[in-house]
Amino acid sequence: MDRPFNKVLIVGAGPSGLLLALLLSKHGINVEIFEASHELDKQPRAAIYGSSAVPELKRAGILDEIRRRGMSPTSVSWRRSVDHSVITSMDGSSMADVNGEDLRMVCLVLDKLDELMLEEFLTKYNGKINWKHKVTGTGQDDTQAWIDVDTPEGPKKFYGDYIVGCDGATSQVRKSLFGEDFPGFTWERQIVATNVYYDFTKFGWKDSSFILHPEHFFMAARISPEGLYRVTYGESPGLTWDEMKARQAWKYELMLPGHPKPEDYEIVMVSPYKMHQRCAPSFRVGRILLAADAAHLCNPWGGMGITGGFVDVGGLYDCLAGIWDGKADESILDLYSEKRIDKWKNVINPVSSDNFRRVSDSDPDTLLERDPIMQACKLAENNPEAQREMALAAFSLCYDFTQHYKA
Repeated sequence: MDRPFNKVLIVGAGPSGLLLALLLSKHGINVEIFEASHELDKQPRAAIYGSSAVPELKRAGILDEIRRRGMSPTSVSWRRSVDHSVITSMDGSSMADVNGEDLRMVCLVLDKLDELMLEEFLTKYNGKINWKHKVTGTGQDDTQAWIDVDTPEGPKKFYGDYIVGCDGATSQVRKSLFGEDFPGFTWERQIVATNVYYDFTKFGWKDSSFILHPEHFFMAARISPEGLYRVTYGESPGLTWDEMKARQAWKYELMLPGHPKPEDYEIVMVSPYKMHQRCAPSFRVGRILLAADAAHLCNPWGGMGITGGFVDVGGLYDCLAGIWDGKADESILDLYSEKRIDKWKNVINPVSSDNFRRVSDSDPDTLLERDPIMQACKLAENNPEAQREMALAAFSLCYDFTQHYKA
């Protein structure tokens, strides 16, 4: 049959770009990826993907392999900083069977997940990726769109029917559409993400713990079956990267259970981050689209950024597949922009902001008395059904674009 379009160009070989490439390729849509770097990113970033992203990973055909290579964390606790005692906790074990579906969160460090997705794209779908291809601009007319690219052979233009910017927080695709206009703000506090081998289990810690403190707040989450942990902690505003690195051992000894010295742990990676709450004015300008961090940013507390990005990608896939199959016209892409912006404004932004304010609260000793979410967790502690209902609330992040398909 004649198809309404032929090819989608994806800018960025990060998690969202690779997931979109897999979903589209699996559906028979021709995809080409352009990546500025010579390899996948190896910085310590996301590792745990929320339940609302699980159906997208399943549709891409990689969920079982992610669970096999990684793990399915279920426990989350909030702890006091003084003695690390638990204020309240959640157990997501009941998400293992939701109408026959295993919707537990899934964990595989992002560089390993990217490797898995790239491997699938290249081998199963004979996908094409262009390394060292830095996009510098975009353009379009009534019949096609294009990207201007700095390549090892010099500047070139590449053409497709749609361009999707999945090129992260500093997205050149977004800048080609809106310049520096990326409404929102940057938090004053900085954070440091570390990957470390340290045995938290001997202190009774399980999957993920949030330690509340106005200054020395942190998260410790197990991110591999063999005991690698992600420890992300707050740092003072205005410090340089060298100053933060110099303070790392002191911060660990001050914050972590057991007050470890450097010889007590093995740090694999350390990376500083600024935190943002931002959303592009639109996720669609004609044939050019944005998804995930290129479209919106939030702080990392609670994993709303990566999970929200994967849900974006699933929604955009449904829209493009609907057009490809003749079940939708291009107006569904306006709906994609409208609904995903709505989800950022009403779910991702407020929930992630509350998560950060909770962990860095100025008076953590009284937080349980003031925080309705923590109160709900406390009430649900010994009630698996109530815990499942709270976990299912995460699906408010999703929107079903197939309901707009023509009959």
